[in-house]
Amino acid sequence: MTTRETTGGAQAVAGLLLAAGGGRRLGGRPKALLPHRGRPLVEHAVRVLREGGCAAVHVVLGAQAGDVRARASLPGCTLVDNPDWEQGMGSSLRAGLDSLAGTGARAALVSLVDQPGIGPEAVARVLAAYGGEETLACAAYDGVRGHPVLFGAAHWTGIAATATGDRGARAYLKDHRQAITLVECGDVARPFDIDTEADLAHLE
Repeated sequence: MTTRETTGGAQAVAGLLLAAGGGRRLGGRPKALLPHRGRPLVEHAVRVLREGGCAAVHVVLGAQAGDVRARASLPGCTLVDNPDWEQGMGSSLRAGLDSLAGTGARAALVSLVDQPGIGPEAVARVLAAYGGEETLACAAYDGVRGHPVLFGAAHWTGIAATATGDRGARAYLKDHRQAITLVECGDVARPFDIDTEADLAHLE
């Protein structure tokens, strides 16, 4: 095993992008297809993961998955369909972690498609916290936990068992908060979400 694989890098950590949301408060427009810099938002989110250091990227699709596949250019990505996307982010997280089983990935760096204010710098900082399959690390903004988050493979089963509704891994992280490495990213990223019509002003 190389030093890069051991200490953190693209070889051991897969990027996992949750992009299944239907944009209920956006008139039912899938978040993955919202326009940003002239292209679907999902393309921007994938590029952020890659530029931040993730060589392998899995993308979980849900709402209008067929349209996303047709309209977004996502070469080299593993596209994962989540038929249960309407149940919330927890189902997408479970589908994504399940897709990583057997790939050789030893950790997943999870990001959300609707946070375009989080760029490659934050991804790289959280990725650098990887220290093996027991790693739990989260970006922090003025000390408050946020995304992206890094889950070592030793935690995947426990996360999947508790990821329900829109809570994602929140319950698991609360129960394991003493094991989390917080990585301050407030100086390089803004963790806003694109949830409402007013939030669309953040897109270019």
